[in-house]
Amino acid sequence: MDALLLGVAIVWGSSYLAAKVLVDVAGVLPVLTLRYAGAALALGLLLVATRARVGVAEWRWGLVLGLSQAAILLLETYGVAGTSATNAGLLISTTILMTPAFEGFVARSWLPPQFFAAALLAVVGVVFLVGGLRIPSAGDLLVLAAAVVRAAHVTAIGRVTRRVPLDLRALTFVQLTVGAVVCCALDPFGAVGLVSSASGAQWLGLAYLALGCSVFAFLAQSWAVRHTSAARASLLLGTEPLFAVAFGVLLGGEHLGLLGLLGALLLLAGTSWGRRVEEAFRSGVPAPTADPGGAAAGARPTSDRV
Repeated sequence: MDALLLGVAIVWGSSYLAAKVLVDVAGVLPVLTLRYAGAALALGLLLVATRARVGVAEWRWGLVLGLSQAAILLLETYGVAGTSATNAGLLISTTILMTPAFEGFVARSWLPPQFFAAALLAVVGVVFLVGGLRIPSAGDLLVLAAAVVRAAHVTAIGRVTRRVPLDLRALTFVQLTVGAVVCCALDPFGAVGLVSSASGAQWLGLAYLALGCSVFAFLAQSWAVRHTSAARASLLLGTEPLFAVAFGVLLGGEHLGLLGLLGALLLLAGTSWGRRVEEAFRSGVPAPTADPGGAAAGARPTSDRV
């Protein structure tokens, strides 16, 4: 079980570098179109094989959530094209703090002061990560915008799935289909051109993003979190930013520098502390104090990633 969740974190951590390598050559929209289409096809075949049914509710909510999910991946992938895979993997982790803040605002359930202290620590980390007190790159800003939209998206999924009985596989299939249609509509000729000209390595990369980072990761995560504790799942999935850094530095030839390394550590420490404060607040136990050593424990096991 632990190995499965850790595998999901590794796959998602590697997705930033895999996407950057592809979009730098083939462009954002063609890559997203084929990623979405491949994932939708694979999940659709799985639904047929298991005789699962896509009902009216899945189509209705899948359409709405599919549009917001498409917005996330468009912002995130354009952001990856304009910044490093390392920065993207770290900046998107701010979703961990934004999501409970969104949920608290919607539910009128205000989080304790320690949470906002953790958020401030993470913000300082972001400032250092993007180069200090200067204008961040357009790619950095797009990834941060993706984190904001993702937090709203996750909040919406949580509220919808608690109130409406939905098959998550069918819901995800509709979201993937919507994403494929949106991206193809924005650049239909680009996708056709990529299909006709893609090299073997590019097809492998696209298959990895579609099947590994989308279908496998979602299904593995959904199955695993039902068979382990939420805290343990959070601990393992929270290692995603660390793997993003590892892949970016070791395989992508990227480097953080001293200021960037300090920013990464502060960001991870802040998100970890904030997540533990939020979990303690929801469970009614005393909130934990800051512990930079627990920087990998920050991710909520949600199904927003595709």
